[in-house]
Amino acid sequence: MIRSVLFDTETTGLDPLTGDRMIEVAALELLNDLPTGAYFHALVDPQRDIPADATRVHGITAAQLAGKPLFGDIADALLAFFGDGKLIAHNAPFDFGFINAELARVNRPSLDKARMVDTLVMAKQRFPGMPASLDALCRRFSIDLSARTSHNALLDCKLLAEVYIELTGGRQRGLSLASNKGPTAITVYTHTGERTPRLIQPSDAELAAHDAFVGKLKEPLWRAA
Repeated sequence: MIRSVLFDTETTGLDPLTGDRMIEVAALELLNDLPTGAYFHALVDPQRDIPADATRVHGITAAQLAGKPLFGDIADALLAFFGDGKLIAHNAPFDFGFINAELARVNRPSLDKARMVDTLVMAKQRFPGMPASLDALCRRFSIDLSARTSHNALLDCKLLAEVYIELTGGRQRGLSLASNKGPTAITVYTHTGERTPRLIQPSDAELAAHDAFVGKLKEPLWRAA
């Protein structure tokens, strides 16, 4: 099983190099690119004001962050959750930039950009010339946006996980073929990553027809010793 983490941040502005800070971070665990349900979430005191323009985007005020931990208080837990696999985000350079700026402030190593997977780039490659915001992709894939009244890191992660499944064809990764000695179980993945087993049992007539078809092939692998 390959573990990766999908994450999102909310911030006081657009540029960590001019003093903007991270105020919220959320991350979801994926196994083979499918959500497991495990997540990390924290609100962070940025030790500065939050401009009104930023609050209009994510709905978070400085008053709501009073008494919340500083980034240094959550850094170790966040890095432990991130692990050492790939890190997935929408417009990933933005989120990497803010996380790395916060890590530098507490003397922690930066995240390796080789781990970066940018779903914005993936969407633009798949749908060139089409809108590629998270909202636009949710609408394209018929993912429910009714709860998204403002930007929220944890909700955005959950929505992005569904988008990521669509962008990667991840639901097909549940397909498993059992031995021909018994029924074949096919696992179908829904948008939420829930699994619904469906039993496929060929009839005697179907098995006979398949055997006859294979018999017409030259040195079929199915009958290799």
